[in-house]
Amino acid sequence: MAESKSPYSGGPLKTFGRRGGRPLSGRQRVLMDEVLPKLRVPIAEGSTLDPRTLFEEASEIWLEIGFGGGEHVSGQAEANPSVGILASEVFFEGIAKLLGQVADSKLENVRIWPEDAREMVDGLAENSIDRAFILFPDPWPKARHQKRRIIQPDFLDALASVMKPGARVRFATDVRSYADEALERFLAHPAYTWAARSAGDWRIAPPDHIETRYQMKRLGDIEPVYYDFTVSHQS
Repeated sequence: MAESKSPYSGGPLKTFGRRGGRPLSGRQRVLMDEVLPKLRVPIAEGSTLDPRTLFEEASEIWLEIGFGGGEHVSGQAEANPSVGILASEVFFEGIAKLLGQVADSKLENVRIWPEDAREMVDGLAENSIDRAFILFPDPWPKARHQKRRIIQPDFLDALASVMKPGARVRFATDVRSYADEALERFLAHPAYTWAARSAGDWRIAPPDHIETRYQMKRLGDIEPVYYDFTVSHQS
């Protein structure tokens, strides 16, 4: 796991992969410098955050892990103004894009964690999340790197602990090996119950799904699959 210094978090960042990408525009640099600190999820090392303190009037609290270009987060936030959304991403370009969408649409129900999602999950209070999205995460296609995929038993333990009983988790991918592996791991975990009743439930995009630019590129080796799970009990 690589460690790098984030100019926006003030502390070390532990994550796989690179943080850079295309150079940020002038507006994006301003958003990163001036807006991100105001929207940053305030989890201090060794502390636990109840997200209700960030969204006191919210009907539910949702979590998106690895939001890419931010289209799904901003789309869900705009469609569900009564829901508070915590969103994590490590790539500066994606963070800047979401900040732009939040500013343009004047969204007040989004908070951003610009570091490793696992650190945020570890810092959230138990039974505090109503819904979680893990959409098209990095598949790490090389066999020697697949241990870096986020759907690991220990991560599923941590995620289950912050989800409310009856909460929902959606996982989507367009990579066959990841689809098979992730489904096997979710089904092997006692906290998750697969909600599918027919093939259409996972082959057809759910009605509330918002397609992202990444998804539109069709970079995977299969058509996207959508696995919805219910957290039936805590592990």
